[in-house]
Amino acid sequence: MRGDRVEVVIDAGGEVRIYVIEATRNGRRVEITTSRGVVEVAEVTRGGTPVRTARFMSSRVLALVEHPASEPPIGQQVIGP
Repeated sequence: MRGDRVEVVIDAGGEVRIYVIEATRNGRRVEITTSRGVVEVAEVTRGGTPVRTARFMSSRVLALVEHPASEPPIGQQVIGP
């Protein structure tokens, strides 16, 4: 969903770096995959095609923070007659 984002905190040998991967358009989402010592964060379309991909060595990843898109409060939705 547009607005989904993931922050990846990496140990870069003496310093900490933060990378942000965000779903930039409607219908896209962010997926996280971990396998064989690699963490992959990808922005994916509705059909499952990756648009952007970031790969990190899992031994260097300090934290993965997921921020789901916020939906509008129910009170603001207008229902027709």
